[in-house]
Amino acid sequence: MIFSNDYSGRRVLVTGHTGFKGSWLSSWLLHLGAELCGLSLDIPSTPSNFEVLGLEKRMRHHLCDVRDIRRMAEIIKEFRPEIVFHLAAQPLVRRSYADPLTTFTTNTIGTLNVLECIRHEESIRAAVIVTSDKCYRNSEWIWGYRENDILGGEDPYSASKGCAELVAFSYMNSYFKLQTNGPLVATARAGNVIGGGDWAEDRIVPDCMKSWAKGTTVSVRNPKSTRPWQHVMEPLSGYLKLGSELWKRSPGISGSSYNFGPDATVNHSVVTLIKALSSYWPNAKYSIEPQVRSDKPEAQLLKLCCDKALAELKWSAVLSFQETVKLTGDWYHQFLTFPGTDMNDFTMKQIEAYCTCARNKDLGWAGDE
Repeated sequence: MIFSNDYSGRRVLVTGHTGFKGSWLSSWLLHLGAELCGLSLDIPSTPSNFEVLGLEKRMRHHLCDVRDIRRMAEIIKEFRPEIVFHLAAQPLVRRSYADPLTTFTTNTIGTLNVLECIRHEESIRAAVIVTSDKCYRNSEWIWGYRENDILGGEDPYSASKGCAELVAFSYMNSYFKLQTNGPLVATARAGNVIGGGDWAEDRIVPDCMKSWAKGTTVSVRNPKSTRPWQHVMEPLSGYLKLGSELWKRSPGISGSSYNFGPDATVNHSVVTLIKALSSYWPNAKYSIEPQVRSDKPEAQLLKLCCDKALAELKWSAVLSFQETVKLTGDWYHQFLTFPGTDMNDFTMKQIEAYCTCARNKDLGWAGDE
């Protein structure tokens, strides 16, 4: 069911549409009635959620590197989007250590290129620039990071996202605030999403699903690391809410940054997540790797404070940890156990269930505003 919303009939561009979050966002936007165009570097995994959901047949699909500003500008000029969601990125911390140049040029220069294209395309009225919760300089403190805390992490991925935020801040204040009828732009920070259809390398949920489907044992590193685990639909509802407010030109929203995540008190460890997921798989097995001192460390403790999103956007997370795990486990179990299932239909039912839950709790964004 498509409700009246700000995306129905709008031309919407999604960068990174073939990725995990991008494919879920594309599905949701199509469900809302948007005319959709996506550009991404490639199909990032096998299997691919983008392919599993059959998105190529339902939207304009372009393979384009966000570092190629000339080609990206051509696509944007031809499509003339009204709303932009920028998600394209090199998203992996460990890969960023191996290839910092690609990480910085994609995440920082790529974001610069997108903003420059937005600046010169008159059709665009609203844009959401998605970075990461890891854009903050992580001091491993116990309280959640707020939007005005110091940016810039130690690893290349985190630093690249901090740089992207600085580039966006400059553009928002140098160009977009000065335009009376120009685009309104804001940035969104979220991370550690889980949900069906994530097949990326070096992520705990895909690693578990692949191993358990084969009946093998998954090896777990950093079991005590805690994260604000959330279902992929949670931050996406925040992005859609933010884009809607920008489209309506709600006062005080443009030029701001927003955290989207669960309550900072509900962080869970990696091993807690794995134990919860294992309940959906008979004979699921996992082993804990010995703790080894690494010269390529990842943050152990990370929390976000999302009070600003609640106060200014009336947005808050909808799902409990148990509901998040169930939606995730159900999706993978359906896909891996029952080949031939229409996963697009299954995904749409999960989106509709999420929207119903959001309406019942008067939280999040239900798509009918």
